[in-house]
Amino acid sequence: QVQLAESGGGLVQAGDSLRLSCAASGRTFNGGVMGWFRQAPGKEREFVTAITWSAGSTYYADSVKGRFTISRDHAENTVYLQMNSLKPEDTAVYYCTAGGHPTFYDHAGFYPYWGQGTQVTVSS
Repeated sequence: QVQLAESGGGLVQAGDSLRLSCAASGRTFNGGVMGWFRQAPGKEREFVTAITWSAGSTYYADSVKGRFTISRDHAENTVYLQMNSLKPEDTAVYYCTAGGHPTFYDHAGFYPYWGQGTQVTVSS
């Protein structure tokens, strides 16, 4: 199995930045997709961003485009989410996920592996 360990969440003010990390261990799947989803209270998981492991192609939800940046480190089997200009509406539990496919990068159901989530809270 693949295990994902997330870190970097916290409480920040609007306009601040955070950097989330997700380290993968166990089996890896070449050509797969890793990404980030988020879930606010009372809402379903929402696609945030994804990256193809091999080529590094990136995808972003419209709500975070221009503010968030996803990146990967092959040597460390780690994916990062740099979040700038944070807004209160970004408040959610952020989940790292792996094992997706590029055609369905924004569909949570296509990702078999999930981290435990890290809380991001943005106050006004």
